Amino acid sequence: MTEKDREPIPAIDDNCWFLTGPTASGKTSAALLLAERIDAEIISLDSMAIYRGMNIGTAKPTLPERSRVVHHMIDILEPDEPFSVAEYLTRAHRIVDEIMQRGKKVLFVGGTPMYLKVLLRGIFGGPPADWEFRKQVEEQVELHGKEALHRQLAMVDPISAHKFHPNDIRRVTRALEVYHLTGQPISHQQQEFESQNSSGKRFVFQLSWPREILHQRIADRVEAMFQGGLVGEVESLLESYRELGRTALQAVGYREVVEHLQGERGLDETIQQVVFHTRRFARRQETWFRGFPECRQIMMNKDLSSDDVAEQILRLAEQVK
Repeated sequence: MTEKDREPIPAIDDNCWFLTGPTASGKTSAALLLAERIDAEIISLDSMAIYRGMNIGTAKPTLPERSRVVHHMIDILEPDEPFSVAEYLTRAHRIVDEIMQRGKKVLFVGGTPMYLKVLLRGIFGGPPADWEFRKQVEEQVELHGKEALHRQLAMVDPISAHKFHPNDIRRVTRALEVYHLTGQPISHQQQEFESQNSSGKRFVFQLSWPREILHQRIADRVEAMFQGGLVGEVESLLESYRELGRTALQAVGYREVVEHLQGERGLDETIQQVVFHTRRFARRQETWFRGFPECRQIMMNKDLSSDDVAEQILRLAEQVK
C-alpha cells in the first residue's frame, strides 16, 4: 500500500446543495425544479446510476430529464466494473470544481447514505479491495458463520466490532481487510471523520414520507419496473457481460431477477422479494439519514406537488444562510 492510499479525502465544498431521501420518495422531479431555480448542475448521489444499461431498476433520470438539467456521475462505468466510495468522492471533487468554475451551483441528488456521509464528512481512502482476501472471508462465513467473523473483528478492532452488527458482513469484511492490508484498525484511521461535528450550516434537504404511504409508493414503483421491462433489461445485461460485477449486484432488484432467470423462483415471488427488499432498504436509508444533523426534513404528503417541494426547500435554505 502506498502513502497515497493512507491519505484522507476531505469533505465536499460547503456551498454544495443536497437533495436526498429514501427510494421512491420523489427526488428526481423535485430536483429538476430546484436545480432550475438555483441554476445548478446535478451530480448523482446514487451508487447504481453510475452503471450503463442499468436504467429501469435504478429509476435513473430519463434522457428528457437529463436534457433539462446537466447531470453528472451517470452511465460512467460498465456493470461488471467495481467502484468504491473513495473513488466516488475523488471524482465528485473534480466535478464540483468544474461546475463552480462555470459559475453554476452544485446539487447532489440521490439516496445512497454512504455517499452522502463521505461528501459531508470526508473519508479515510484506505487500500483498494483485496478480492482474494474477501473470497477467503466468504469461505470462512460459509464454514463458521457470521458471528465467528464478528468475533475475529473484535480481536483486532473492538471499536469497529462494537459499531458493526454481525449481520453487516460487508462492513465487517472491509474492517478486517483494512487491518489485514495495513496492520492498523480502520476505526483509528477514520477517527478524524467520525468525530467531526456538523455546524448544521449545510444545504442538505431530505424528503420524508409517512411509512405506509412510502411502502405503497415502493410497491407501485416495483410493479412499474417489471411492467417496464426489468427482466428483459437484466437478460440483456447478462448477454453482454455474462455476469454483473460485485458492486452492481448490490442494486436491489437486479440480484433477485438474476436468481429468477437462474430458475430459483417464479416471477410473482421475485416481484414480492424486490418489494420486500426495497422496503427494507428504505428503512435502512431513513436510519442513516437520522444520523446527519444537517439534514432538514421536508414532510411529504399526497397533496404536495414537486413545485411545492422546491419552494419549501428554497425557504429552508434561507435559514442556512
